Amino acid sequence: MGTVVGLLLGAGLVSIWWSFWPVPERVGPRRVTWRDRTQDLLVQAGAPAVRPRALVGTSVLSVLVVLVVALAVTASPPIAACFAVMAGMAPLAFVRSRARRRRDELRAVWPEVVDDLVSAIRAGLSLPEALMALAERGPEEIRADFVRFGEDYRASGRFVDSLDRLKARLADPVADRIIEALRITREVGGTDLVRLLRTLGQLLREDLRTRGELEARQSWTVNGARLATAAPWLVLVMLSTRPETAAAFNTAAGAVVLAVGAGVSALAYGLMVRIGRLPEEARVLR
Repeated sequence: MGTVVGLLLGAGLVSIWWSFWPVPERVGPRRVTWRDRTQDLLVQAGAPAVRPRALVGTSVLSVLVVLVVALAVTASPPIAACFAVMAGMAPLAFVRSRARRRRDELRAVWPEVVDDLVSAIRAGLSLPEALMALAERGPEEIRADFVRFGEDYRASGRFVDSLDRLKARLADPVADRIIEALRITREVGGTDLVRLLRTLGQLLREDLRTRGELEARQSWTVNGARLATAAPWLVLVMLSTRPETAAAFNTAAGAVVLAVGAGVSALAYGLMVRIGRLPEEARVLR
C-alpha cells in the first residue's frame, strides 16, 4: 500500500513540475513538407486521388521491372542499373510535366475567371452565387472544380469550409489569392474587392504576356539541351543488345564510365533546367 501511495505522490509532483513548462505554440504557417509538395503536384497533374506513397510505390515497381527486363535483354548489370534508375525517375517526371502543362492552361484562364467574378459581384450576386456561376459561365478548364464547390456549399451551407475544399482541389497560387480575398471580404466586409480583383486580373495578364514571350525565345534552346542529354543514352539502348557491348560494360572500367556518364548527364540536365526555368509562384496562402 505504501508503494502505491508513493508512486501516486511522485506522479503528482512530476505533473505539477511539468505544468511549469508549457509547450510553446507554433506561430506562423505550417512547414511545407515533401508530402505536401508532392500532393500539390498530383492535384495539379489531374490526379487528386493518388497519394505520394502510391507515386513512390510506382517508382519502385518501375525500377524492379526495368531492372529485370534490362538484365534479361542486355546481360549487363551496370547497363540494367542505369536504365532502372531512369525508369524510377520517370513517374515523377511525368507528374511534373502534367502539372506544368495544367498550370500553364490555368494561368491562361485565370484573368477570365477574375473578370467573371467582377461582373457577377457588380451585378449584385453574393460571393457564393458568384463562385457557383463559374460552373456554368466560367472557362471549361475550371468548371468541374466550381461544380464541386456548389455541391459542397449547397450540402453544408458553410462558405469558408467550401472555400477550403475548393482551394485544396485547385492547388494553385493564383486561386489561393482569389479565395483568400473572398474569404476576408466575407468575414470582415469591405468595398475594395472589385478594385482588388481588377488589379489582380491586370497583373495576371501582364505576367502571362511576359512569360509567353520568354518561353517562345527559350523553347528551342531547352529542347536542344534535352536532346543532347538523351542522345548518348539512346545510342546505348541501341548498342546494349550486342554481346561485345555488354562484355565491355561488365568490367570495372565500364561500370565507372557508365557512372561518370550518368552523373555528368544528370548534372548537365539539372543545370539546364535550373537556368532555363522561369520562376514559379509558390503557394504561400495554402
